[in-house]
Amino acid sequence: MAALRAAADEVPAVAARLGPRFARAEARQRAQVYLRGLLSPVERKNGWQLAEAAGERTPYATQHLLGRADWDPDVARDDLRAYVVEHLGDPGAVLVVDETGFVKKGMASAGVAKQYSGSVGKVEQAQVGVFLAYASPKGVAFLDRTLYLPEEWTDAPARCQRVGIPDGVGFATKPQLAQVQLERALQARVPAAWVTADSVYGDDRRLRMWLEAHEQAYVLAVSGKEDVNVAATWTQRRVSTLLKELQAVPVAAWRRGGVAAAVLSAGDGAKGPRLYDWSRLPLVPPLQAGYERWCLVRRSLSDPDDLQAYVAFAPEGTDLATLVPVAGQRGTIEVAFAAATGEVGLDQYEVRSWTGWYRHVTLVLFAQALLTVVRQHLSAPGPARGPRQKGPSQQAAWRAPRRWAQGSLATFRQQRRAQQGRWTRPAPTTTPSAR
Repeated sequence: MAALRAAADEVPAVAARLGPRFARAEARQRAQVYLRGLLSPVERKNGWQLAEAAGERTPYATQHLLGRADWDPDVARDDLRAYVVEHLGDPGAVLVVDETGFVKKGMASAGVAKQYSGSVGKVEQAQVGVFLAYASPKGVAFLDRTLYLPEEWTDAPARCQRVGIPDGVGFATKPQLAQVQLERALQARVPAAWVTADSVYGDDRRLRMWLEAHEQAYVLAVSGKEDVNVAATWTQRRVSTLLKELQAVPVAAWRRGGVAAAVLSAGDGAKGPRLYDWSRLPLVPPLQAGYERWCLVRRSLSDPDDLQAYVAFAPEGTDLATLVPVAGQRGTIEVAFAAATGEVGLDQYEVRSWTGWYRHVTLVLFAQALLTVVRQHLSAPGPARGPRQKGPSQQAAWRAPRRWAQGSLATFRQQRRAQQGRWTRPAPTTTPSAR
């Protein structure tokens, strides 16, 4: 709650960054109210509850912001990326790719279909979004998002037109969507040393080749059906075959280094360091001079039959102890998804259109990034930081009420109703010196 309150108090600074993206003042003001609502203690972050919390009788103003107002969510995404790099940037950061699902009851929402949803771990009627997260020592926040469209959508132009999907949008696989997001990050010179993702993306050889062509180091999980070129024999081997051979190696041999293995941590989990046996096998060298490839294998300490393979590409001389933590960073995006869902309402939208999805998700990711930055500041050692003071230009440009910072929710509702919906700041409940 302390982080939410502090984040809500920082909303005007973020809103000022986003302000030029809106053609009209009403939309700028509504965006600030929406961000505050996402960071509020409201249980469900849907249109009706956010409207009630703001003292409004209907959610029509919010629906206008997400559906018809004049602003480009892709430009706001670029602002989000700049904000994340500004506050969390680190040259050793890891770009993490993953997707999550949004379960839907009807079939009218853009991209909805019977498909696997990672959020529930099974095939459901859902929308699926591909996301790019930024994991640095300072925190984890999102940089990009794309709504995945199954072929049953892209093969039906009339259906796409009904939900506002642009004419030029065709079918693209999830790895192809991820490549576009990574390309945007590289072009924006986002500071990052590594890329990691699960086997949905690691099994795509074209994505791996693209990363290698850009000399971007990676550690990508691969499934048993993928083939790798083993350096010792210069032959292709099925990953499942390699894993079976390693399963036959006694655990003691792994510990003694019989397969060049070591017990290493993939990072801290809820119960402490996540320890596994790790081994790596040299693969055929890439075309890029000064780089190497390996097949990296993780083995559970408690279940020797539980093995996971990765393909790694990194500068020559990179040791096993450097690669292992990168593989462990993939789990950070799952934590970020949980935070974005549970704290700022990532999946609690009521829009069906292509534009509405992008606008809601972009603002949610901005709220999640703001919350991450505030938490990082609150946990940093040093003197306590007071709320950011707004300059005269911000005060003039942003007149939305500071709801949860100035008083109780009930007090704010009374103030809003008394103003009969006018966009003016309510009378402060505290003196300026007390803020």
